[in-house]
Amino acid sequence: MPTFSLKLPPPFEEAVKSMEREIMRFLMRSTGDREDAMDLFQETWLRAYRAYPTLQSEDGLRPWVFRIASNLCRNRARDRMRRGRVIANESADGGSPGDRTPNQLGAGPEGALHLKRAISRLPGKQGQALMMRKFAGLEYTEIGTALDCSAESARASVYQALKKLRLEE
Repeated sequence: MPTFSLKLPPPFEEAVKSMEREIMRFLMRSTGDREDAMDLFQETWLRAYRAYPTLQSEDGLRPWVFRIASNLCRNRARDRMRRGRVIANESADGGSPGDRTPNQLGAGPEGALHLKRAISRLPGKQGQALMMRKFAGLEYTEIGTALDCSAESARASVYQALKKLRLEE
């Protein structure tokens, strides 16, 4: 009778230590704002902690945590878009859009700001897949798991994102 064993996930504290830096980098790149990234970082690990006992294997740990972080980023962006529409409607009589977001992307080299802006304009899955692949170094299967799609769809999202970025150059 063949037996196989799944490698159980490490204790939660070890999981946090092994991935906290790359999750924080992903959140910083996704949000472009340190405070938002810190909030989402804490929320990511809180949600992971609550659901950790249900994780069956160490193999799915990394994409699972990235999925949590990615979903939180998507929710935050959606909420900001809603609030932005309300603010835009309220200020249609007065100020310019530049007055509302003076330091949204922060300071830094012009090229990095341009790239941040271009990535932020990409459709949701494309931007997230691109950041997971190019900045976090995830494999397409991990990206697919994190974004709830196939590895082929993740690869296509990265390809389309890169194609759109090249067209903007």
